[in-house]
Amino acid sequence: MAADIRKARDLQILDAVDALPREPFDGRVWRVAPTGRDPALGGPSLSRWCNGAFDVLYTSLERDGAVAEVHALLSLQPVFPSKPVWLCFELAVRATKTLRIADLSALQTLGVEIADYRRRSYEQTQDIADAAFFLGFDGLMAPSARRPCASLVLFTSRLDPADVEVVSEGGDPIDWSDWKSRSPVAGA
Repeated sequence: MAADIRKARDLQILDAVDALPREPFDGRVWRVAPTGRDPALGGPSLSRWCNGAFDVLYTSLERDGAVAEVHALLSLQPVFPSKPVWLCFELAVRATKTLRIADLSALQTLGVEIADYRRRSYEQTQDIADAAFFLGFDGLMAPSARRPCASLVLFTSRLDPADVEVVSEGGDPIDWSDWKSRSPVAGA
């Protein structure tokens, strides 16, 4: 029963997020998924922009941004997984109420410690995303923690399935060794 109890939302964060515009997004993004997983399918996670209470679909406005985020996650394992094949997909996305956090200074105004942003300190970013979801946003765009580009995190329950379309059927297999050798910052 205690697991069902959640902390109250921070009123300052709610007010700050609610004061931001709900912007449309209509464009192409990149998504990395393992073979056999629908790249347009979101899910709950305990991650930078999700507290596990709603479904999210992590994407990036740049291919390398999507690859870098998954590489950072896989790098946490004691041995980098070599068997699963990961694919990079291009998606066409239509959203109407996206929270746009333009840069690190905008994150800072929402209470995020910029020095900690690349680290896995997620409480403040999870609170921001939770507030955005609660307030009816359909996703958020924020700076990537791994690359100089933007991530688009979609709240899939706020979108129609037709709003997320896989453009590149089959996906592009990722050669992690090749990507890492070309990558200026493999990222933690």
